[in-house]
Amino acid sequence: MQYDILTIFPHIFDSYLNESILKRAQKNKLIKINIHNFRNFAAGKHRTVDDKPYGGGPGMLLKVEPIYKCLKSIKRKKNSLVVLLTPKGKTFNQNMAKKFAKLDQLILISGRYEGFDERIRKYVDEQVSIGDYILTGGELPVMSIIDATARLLPGVLGDDSSSKDESFSKNLNFIEYPHYTRPENFKGTKVPKVLLSGNHKKIDAWRLKNAKTKKG
Repeated sequence: MQYDILTIFPHIFDSYLNESILKRAQKNKLIKINIHNFRNFAAGKHRTVDDKPYGGGPGMLLKVEPIYKCLKSIKRKKNSLVVLLTPKGKTFNQNMAKKFAKLDQLILISGRYEGFDERIRKYVDEQVSIGDYILTGGELPVMSIIDATARLLPGVLGDDSSSKDESFSKNLNFIEYPHYTRPENFKGTKVPKVLLSGNHKKIDAWRLKNAKTKKG
């Protein structure tokens, strides 16, 4: 899977993309992540990427030209999507993560300020939001989508079965059952006996019984 990120703050991604699972996945060539600063595609001496909205109003809008030119510079694979991170988009969930994980390339546009010139929407395939709240920019949503999709790719987690029984893996309301590890007894709170029994049929039944729904 190849990820292409469009942003004006590329260094926000430095530590995130070079730690832990994603670092190993890149090293093993399971994923490739390219970061494109669309400020480099802006015209003028100061490479201005934003301007005041027509008709007045607070804040500044990201201009359409730099983002469009940046998009055009990226070589698209056949099985790819351009995704705009915006509050107007569909709410991201596990089903969407599974859909994205089947792609060969995911191009993610990260916004700032008051949003985008409306005309940029003409050049994207999907519009996505990660929730009904306001952030200062789209970098965190981009990271969330990369994290949620990359871990579904074969080999990224090391053990591909790790993602199969997780929360939301079966349906959108499923929250995973409780987990325990050593010590067996912590300040009087003990691990349930069934988990120590070695009886996998009983363990599976206990886990199913103790899994909760999202609203539960």
